Amino acid sequence: MQKIGKIVVAAAAALSLAACGQQAKTETAAPAGPPVPSSDAAQATQSKGRECTADDVKTTGKFGEAPTITIPDDCDPPKKLITKDLSDGTGNGAKAGQNLKMNYSLVTWSDKKKLDSSFDRGEPFELQLGAGRVIPGWDQGLVGVKQGARRLLIIPPDLAYREGGQGIKPNETLVFVTDAVSVPTA
Repeated sequence: MQKIGKIVVAAAAALSLAACGQQAKTETAAPAGPPVPSSDAAQATQSKGRECTADDVKTTGKFGEAPTITIPDDCDPPKKLITKDLSDGTGNGAKAGQNLKMNYSLVTWSDKKKLDSSFDRGEPFELQLGAGRVIPGWDQGLVGVKQGARRLLIIPPDLAYREGGQGIKPNETLVFVTDAVSVPTA
C-alpha cells in the first residue's frame, strides 16, 4: 500500500468525527474543526503577524508534472482549510461518494520538505470522496474538483493528523498539490 494511503487510512477513523458537518469551498477557507491542543513547541513559535494565503505558497509545474511547492517564511500557517485551483479541469465537480484517482505531492509546513509524492511513484492514489477513509482535509478539500484540475490544499492540523505519526510531526500543517486524474462524469 502506498505510504500516504497507510497514513490516511490509519488516521481516518480517529479524524472522521472532526469532519462531520463541515463543508469546503473551492478557492476559499472552510470552517475549521475543533481546536487542537497546542504543544510546547507550537507555543514557543513566534507569530509573523499574519496568516499565509494560497497566493503566498508558490508552486511550479503543470497538470501531470511533479510539482515543486515553496512555503514562505514571512507568514504563519493558516488555521483553516485553504483550497485553490491552480488549473481548471473539465466536466462535473467531484461529489461525496465518488471514486477519484489523484496524484499528489505533500510538503510539511514546519520543515518545508517533501514527505510523499504519488508523482514519484508513477501511480495515482485512489479514494472514495467523503467516506472518511482519508484525512478530513482531503474529504473536504477535493469536493468540486474536476477531472484534469490541479488543486492546492493547505490543511491545518485539525483536518490532518493532529497528534502526528508516520513521519508527520504533531500539530503539522500539510500542503498538497493534487492532480485530479479521474473524476466520474455523473
